[in-house]
Amino acid sequence: MPRFFILLILCFLSNCVSATLHSNNEQSQLPYRNIAYSIQVGSFKKLENAGKLVDSLNKKGLDAFFFKYNGVYKVRFGNYANANLAKLQAAKYKKQGLISDFFLVHPETYAINSVSARKQSKAHSIRANIVVDAHNYIGTPYKWGGTSSSGFDCSGLVRAVYRLNGLDLPRISQEQFRAGKFVLKAKLQQGDLVFFVTNNGTAINHVGIYIGNGEFIHAPGSGKSVTKAKLDNSYWKRAYKGARTYF
Repeated sequence: MPRFFILLILCFLSNCVSATLHSNNEQSQLPYRNIAYSIQVGSFKKLENAGKLVDSLNKKGLDAFFFKYNGVYKVRFGNYANANLAKLQAAKYKKQGLISDFFLVHPETYAINSVSARKQSKAHSIRANIVVDAHNYIGTPYKWGGTSSSGFDCSGLVRAVYRLNGLDLPRISQEQFRAGKFVLKAKLQQGDLVFFVTNNGTAINHVGIYIGNGEFIHAPGSGKSVTKAKLDNSYWKRAYKGARTYF
């Protein structure tokens, strides 16, 4: 075989290996943002009512989600650069009849935006908050395609929990995977995301929130509710494709 073709093949193989290693160890490829100002509305005892408000807001492109706090469901949406802009938008939506009373969630509310003398202490606080918020969603019904009166899909759950803690991740699990930083399975910490390929697929299609002790919280699928699972379960062990951190 001519030397030129041998060199060409070696170069191709080298690039393939490099691409594979890069896919496993890549740094963030997609941007994710800290939350600045958000709008919070509603206070519902029933999940269905919070879900209906979320549906109506999402139909207007407002990217809303619900969460439970002190026994009631509340709704948040938006990521506005400053308080004046958030107020103007909220007033507009109130005038349109989309919302009633509201208040602004300020960026300093989130641990991710707080001033900390020790970066490690700050990260630990955020991770602990993520675990608590993830637990609060246990029992919420699954809904493919995002948040609604029926609940969450897997990536929608992850995104809602992270938004409650000041980070606005991409919407789709594949993009969430690409946005994070590589972390070894043996080095997982609370709040990291774990990714899977299920149903004999070839692309990442499932994500959960690692909560420690080999467990993660996720929205498992249609007809099921948000729950815990173990990474060493035979099914999830086979489906596991990697983990990402965002801190």
